Amino acid sequence: MTLWQDALTQNPLIAILRGLEPDNAVSVAEVLVDAGFRIIEVPLNSPDPLVSIKRIAAKYGDHIVIGAGTVLTADEVSAVVDAGGQIIVSPNMSPEVGARAIQLGAKWCPGVMTPTEAFEALRLGAAVLKFFPAEMVSPAVFSAMRAVLPKSALVAAVGGIKPEIMRSYYAAGVNSFGLGSALFKPGDGLDELAQRARVFVEAYSDLTS
Repeated sequence: MTLWQDALTQNPLIAILRGLEPDNAVSVAEVLVDAGFRIIEVPLNSPDPLVSIKRIAAKYGDHIVIGAGTVLTADEVSAVVDAGGQIIVSPNMSPEVGARAIQLGAKWCPGVMTPTEAFEALRLGAAVLKFFPAEMVSPAVFSAMRAVLPKSALVAAVGGIKPEIMRSYYAAGVNSFGLGSALFKPGDGLDELAQRARVFVEAYSDLTS
């Protein structure tokens, strides 16, 4: 089993650390890993994101998947992979970004909203379909999408996800959730982060038990 497959099996929740400061990168990652997270994303519009990715990868890259979000260009893909990133997450569906990610052996997770975008992303080799912003895609819409998408397609809901709404999305066929400000807020203490992380992990565990 690959590291990616292992992470998806253990806990497919994606911790989105927008605004993470490099000096806090390892301590924040430690809290998340201890809580059970196995996939961490540092958006590129964070302060010195490549430094944070490099530091987290150096300590945890052998047993978690670390990568970047808000990746908009092929050159950014290369920079993320050079820093140790293994997953490329975008708010949009860019074939150029996908091609570079796949070329470099990274998992590509493009943002999609429509069946056309979803099927094209899968054709181009997307590892995960990131439906974003999820606030605009109701569980009923996810259910309709699932009726036509391949059963093997991995679907993540990202944007506005809170523990109390995960069940309805999961029942509609969502495999994973990207967790942003409801999980991590720059400036909050590590104890607060640990508490939120445990709540999310427990909420997902309840869905699958």
